[in-house]
Amino acid sequence: MKRIIVWMMAALALFLNLKTAVAQKEHAYKISLVGFYNLENLFDTIDDPLTNDEEFLPDGANQWNTEKYMAKLHNMAYAISTIGLDYTPDGVAVLGLSEIENRHVLEDLVAQPEIAARNYQIVHYDSPDRRGVDVAMLYNPKYFTVTGSKSYRTVIPGEPDFITRDQLLVSGLFDGEPMHFIVMHWPSRYGGEKRSMPGRLAAAALCRHIADSLMADDANAKVVMMGDLNDYPTNKTITKHLRATGYLKGLKEGEFFNPMYDLHMNGIGTNYYSDVPGVLDQTIITPGLFPTDYSTYQFKNAMVHNKEFLKQHGGRYNGFPFRTFGSGVWMGGYSDHFPVYLILLKKVE
Repeated sequence: MKRIIVWMMAALALFLNLKTAVAQKEHAYKISLVGFYNLENLFDTIDDPLTNDEEFLPDGANQWNTEKYMAKLHNMAYAISTIGLDYTPDGVAVLGLSEIENRHVLEDLVAQPEIAARNYQIVHYDSPDRRGVDVAMLYNPKYFTVTGSKSYRTVIPGEPDFITRDQLLVSGLFDGEPMHFIVMHWPSRYGGEKRSMPGRLAAAALCRHIADSLMADDANAKVVMMGDLNDYPTNKTITKHLRATGYLKGLKEGEFFNPMYDLHMNGIGTNYYSDVPGVLDQTIITPGLFPTDYSTYQFKNAMVHNKEFLKQHGGRYNGFPFRTFGSGVWMGGYSDHFPVYLILLKKVE
């Protein structure tokens, strides 16, 4: 009798293990990545008479020449090629970019051998920024199809001379699902945080307007807002004016979720200011991407891509982003920002 009972228990355990294995097989997941990267002044060597690009010319302050430009392209392409490889061999499907000079540098970038096989396509509009830097988006056509795009101008009422980067909206089908991306580079803190605040408040209001317009057409619209916001997840521009919070549980109606909040609070930075790490580069999502049953693409996690090769090693700036220039000296690094990305999951039978 005891042998029969033991046998039955073993059979039951085997059955339960098989059932679990089958259930797990039935609920496999697709993994897709959406990222953002501030490339820190990806300029060509050609003078643009309409912008202040003099420091990135052969006779400029940085003595910017073909050799340095090609090294910069190689570094940026290699960094991009490594984003998210821990999760998917295809890397990032959609990548927002900032601090790029024009479409020409983007065409040179996507042609680099490190990423050429991904066939990244470009969405770009010229911005009125005085230095000539723009935002843009790269996408892998294997995963994303563009159905529309638009560039939005940031303005401050009563300040006609205010100029900054435009915000880029790209809409399309992400592996068959409607999805929207807003790529941004908010005004810097030049002149002090308080003095420069109106520009970022205007940028927050514009981003909120774009997202609200999309959600007015579709309450469940999946929108990813991403960029170098030049403010932290705890600043009022984001918490109060964009209404993005770091607490997924207990979100109020009309609030967005900022998954970079916890990273910032835990001291994981995308950029270092006054030797202190902070998250300036952020990815913010609307309720359509909040995790529920994963029957469609939904948010799983947010990551900072801070691999060791992207960091400085040794000295005062140990662990900081390995930059192109430091104190005006050519360092041959990557960027003063680390890339960030979202992991999106979708259940497949």
